[in-house]
Amino acid sequence: MAETDLISRFDALLADLDGVVYAGPHAIPGAVESLRRLAGIGVGLGYVTNNASRTPAQVAQHLRELGAPADDHQVVSSSQAAAALLASMFPAGARVLITGSSALAEEVDLVGLVPVRSAEDDPVAVVQGFNPEIGWKDLAEASFVIAGGAQWVATNTDMTIPQPRGFAPGNGALVAAVAAATGKTPLVAGKPEAPLFHTAAKRLAADRPLVVGDRLDTDILGGNNAGFATVAVLTGVDTTESILAARTLERPDFLIRDLTELYRPYPSVENDDGRFRCGASAATVDGKTVRISGDPGDLDSWRAACAAWWAANPDTASALAPAVEWLDH
Repeated sequence: MAETDLISRFDALLADLDGVVYAGPHAIPGAVESLRRLAGIGVGLGYVTNNASRTPAQVAQHLRELGAPADDHQVVSSSQAAAALLASMFPAGARVLITGSSALAEEVDLVGLVPVRSAEDDPVAVVQGFNPEIGWKDLAEASFVIAGGAQWVATNTDMTIPQPRGFAPGNGALVAAVAAATGKTPLVAGKPEAPLFHTAAKRLAADRPLVVGDRLDTDILGGNNAGFATVAVLTGVDTTESILAARTLERPDFLIRDLTELYRPYPSVENDDGRFRCGASAATVDGKTVRISGDPGDLDSWRAACAAWWAANPDTASALAPAVEWLDH
């Protein structure tokens, strides 16, 4: 492996799952092979997932079935983070209403709290995580308890979840329904909060981890919040257009198509008096327009465009999309 390959700069990879390693039950092309190569070059591997519908052991088993390397301890989930957060707030034996899967209930039980399924059990808190089997009655029960003053913790607020047929409503969409019914806002335990990433890095004894994800609002923001380098892949939710428009806190350090490009040299971007060059491409900013000399299908064009637009707009609190003008097309 050449020293200039992107992954050679880091001692561990902290990978998101949905939209990075797999979409639904199937692996994304090239992902498994890329993950298996890490051990041979001395780079650690951890999985950081917001999906709370399965236990870390179940996630690891799924990864192994796909052919990816995965021990149970390599998976750090938002359900673990949610349970730890609740355990820091309430004494052992406190009752917690589970609006989610049996895997989430198991994590709550493991930290000494008592999972319950009804408001009649007088829970002091509600924990809400993704479960494809969740129904209106579950959301209603959570709403009654939260409106009554119970603490509310969400494992994550991903609005969508990648599936083979497209994007389906994620836990964030279900959390939004409860928020609309109660007027309350939950504490969020998983991504984009930093502890999930710090926990994963600590398990691997990693000093220079690289966070890879397909979502700006969870993976990239979370990695940035943790103080780690971040790389966005284009195999899931976000696109070159949405990444170009990213608000400051959600901007990745690197942009690649998929995990196979971890093993390629990453091109530098040079600023020549406001003209940003990357490979054979270049970009300049004129007001609210980015002018790009290059091929729209070449990622170097987008890397140059991001560098130019972000340099011209270094501090944006919300997404800001420029007009894009392709000079060669």
